[in-house]
Amino acid sequence: MTEKKLFKKVLIANRGEVALRILRACREMGIKTVAIHSTADADSMHVRLADESVCIGPAPSRDSYLNMPAILSAADITGADAIHPGVGFLSENATFARMIEEHGITFIGPTPEHIEMMGDKITAKKTMIDLGVPVVPGSDGGVDTDEEALEISTSIGYPMIIKATSGGGGKGMKVANNAEELPQALRLARAEAKANFGNDQVYMERYLRKPRHIEVQVLADMYGNAVHLGERDCSIQRRHQKIWEEAPSPGLKQEEREKLGKIVTKAIAKLGYRGVGTLEFLYEGGEFFFMEMNTRLQVEHPITEMVTGIDLVKEQIKIAAGIPLDFKQEDIEIKGHAIECRINAENATTFIPSPGLVTRYHTPGGWGVRIDSHLYQGYKVPPYYDSLIAKLVVYGHTRAECIKRVERALHEFVIEGVETIIPLHQKLALEPDIQSGNYDIHWLEKKLKG
Repeated sequence: MTEKKLFKKVLIANRGEVALRILRACREMGIKTVAIHSTADADSMHVRLADESVCIGPAPSRDSYLNMPAILSAADITGADAIHPGVGFLSENATFARMIEEHGITFIGPTPEHIEMMGDKITAKKTMIDLGVPVVPGSDGGVDTDEEALEISTSIGYPMIIKATSGGGGKGMKVANNAEELPQALRLARAEAKANFGNDQVYMERYLRKPRHIEVQVLADMYGNAVHLGERDCSIQRRHQKIWEEAPSPGLKQEEREKLGKIVTKAIAKLGYRGVGTLEFLYEGGEFFFMEMNTRLQVEHPITEMVTGIDLVKEQIKIAAGIPLDFKQEDIEIKGHAIECRINAENATTFIPSPGLVTRYHTPGGWGVRIDSHLYQGYKVPPYYDSLIAKLVVYGHTRAECIKRVERALHEFVIEGVETIIPLHQKLALEPDIQSGNYDIHWLEKKLKG
């Protein structure tokens, strides 16, 4: 096999902490970087540190970070030979990936075909069934009429959850507890799906009452080599949005994680997938049910890096460059425990976004503490984008040690000028259910209501 070389210059088609994360990986690999930015992000940290930067439009995402022609033009004028899409925005857009490759530039991600396949929840579910991956009982495809929905619900049993086929982030999801609630839940789900994704098609699944949200990180190269890097537990959620994540899960037995890992790795290899990916499952009563696959880097990827010692962004870049994995499944060892606290610029009680000027900023330190953030004192958090401003990532030899370190690090973390959900995380770290690992995906919602 001809020796493959790394890229000379990577354009980072994203913003915020993930753009900075990618930039740091590129710099350590000796790769030049191009930062794109909107007018609102001209003073962002990754723009300051990149080798080159290009303003691609005004603040609204549709005019900048979602503007494919502008991003491709930026790659052309700077001579970038690869584009990293980061997370969100165009990271799972098959059209974007295809356009990049048609321009002779490498897309640092999977093939457009695999993005397309996994981007449609119905196709993804059918694909996983064919690959031997367990799925939640539900409709075979999209549900078009109330009568069809009623027939499916009667055969499977209530409660049922209606989901947008093109959905994500909790949008286009509604629960029907009985036949009377079903028509309205369908109408609301369709309307929300249309408003958020431009596609009102929905499908249905059995609604599990007390499941955990378990996801498995995978890596696969272009030569049929595939591995998994263990699981993450992302059950602490609000409105289907993750807030607190752990690796490994405190709720799984060793034989369960090993069995799931083998199923997932076999499926990914058979699929011929390349790059990083995450398969998300609901886990209840000893059973795993596939929900969806994210064909990109995950926000919570650092906790997997902490317990495996593997840099996922660097591996992602090497795979895209055609370099084979230099380790096998038996080389991967999960050591210790890691927790990520997502720090959003939001009120800790109402969760109303809180953009504005950061007047004071002091990060925690010490052994086992990592901060992924683009903040600095004097930075203005813009009102136009996702409210995630920092990730506190903590490692410990044991889960108990890790939680104590989380508690200590949160006490040291200072962000003033904007409101954050640090106070919520401080409470979570002291909760008996969190400390014992006794929680499910509904736990936080119930706690907040109580």
